[in-house]
Amino acid sequence: MENALRRFKRKVQQEDIIKEVKRHSFYLKPGEKKRVKAALARKRNRKKSRREVE
Repeated sequence: MENALRRFKRKVQQEDIIKEVKRHSFYLKPGEKKRVKAALARKRNRKKSRREVE
């Protein structure tokens, strides 16, 4: 039982199901969507550059 739950959680995480649901749970205006996308890109780039330093 515990094994199945762990497998399910991993599968959900890999397929980004939760992110998809959160994204569709409310409406974003096109301008806001662009800002959010840019912020996420900046966050990814910071994280990536931090990893390369280590």
